[in-house]
Amino acid sequence: MMRKMQQQIIDELHVNPTIDPASEVRRSIDFLKDYLTAHPGLKTYILGISGGQDSTLGGKIAQLAIEEMRFDTGDANYQFIAIRLPYGKQSDEIDALKALDYIQPDVSLVIDIKEATDAMVQAGEVNDIPISDYNKGNIKARQRMIAQYAIAGAKAGAVIGTDHAAEAVTGFYTKFGDGAADIMPLWRLTKQQGREMLAYLDCPEELYLKIPTADLEEDRPMLSDEDALGVSYEAIDKYLTGQAVSEKDAVTIENWFIKSRHKRHLPINVFDTFWRPDKES
Repeated sequence: MMRKMQQQIIDELHVNPTIDPASEVRRSIDFLKDYLTAHPGLKTYILGISGGQDSTLGGKIAQLAIEEMRFDTGDANYQFIAIRLPYGKQSDEIDALKALDYIQPDVSLVIDIKEATDAMVQAGEVNDIPISDYNKGNIKARQRMIAQYAIAGAKAGAVIGTDHAAEAVTGFYTKFGDGAADIMPLWRLTKQQGREMLAYLDCPEELYLKIPTADLEEDRPMLSDEDALGVSYEAIDKYLTGQAVSEKDAVTIENWFIKSRHKRHLPINVFDTFWRPDKES
């Protein structure tokens, strides 16, 4: 029997137990195209490419959508801009380059966020605000989004986010960092469903079978997502598709879901009660 909170989470994140990869690829492409059609002033999509599964899938879908927009409209101004956003030397740079080679974006840029990040850390320390390594990692994520929005502002663009159900349920992203975007074409998918879509799109296996890592912390370089969360993506995917998981894994997932609710909500106003269980109707 499915856990009560499990069904609530599945419903909230709109997860289907199985997908047809071809249909979901088509759905995501059409979603991105419809958004541009509804906003004729927008001509570009912007996405940071890390070399991981999610940005590889988001980037490929964005490029395909833009190519179709150019074909459908005859407007050559539609472009997809992919950006590498390393902090100095990226540990898995070769994966990011492989992802770009697979995606074949219209425009490929590199913006090093190290100087901006270090300046912010130094500004805090000058004011007697110590910046921990963990906090600095979140600053890196937010600097990356600043860069993407700067380009979006210059290029009449919208920023793509790569959040999906297996990430959203745990809140495993930086609030107003990689969690900030204009449009989320992967929302609803589990990690495995994203892999199925990349396999359908003939992506090299090494790009979607690699160990997922945010790689934001310098004290713990290349820390895997699963080690940071204390639960595997396999267990998260099973939970999200209505399957039974161990009590330990279920409790871990549900605790992350509760703790991270504020990340899935716009800034709190006086009418919100979700953060006060005693006030919730």
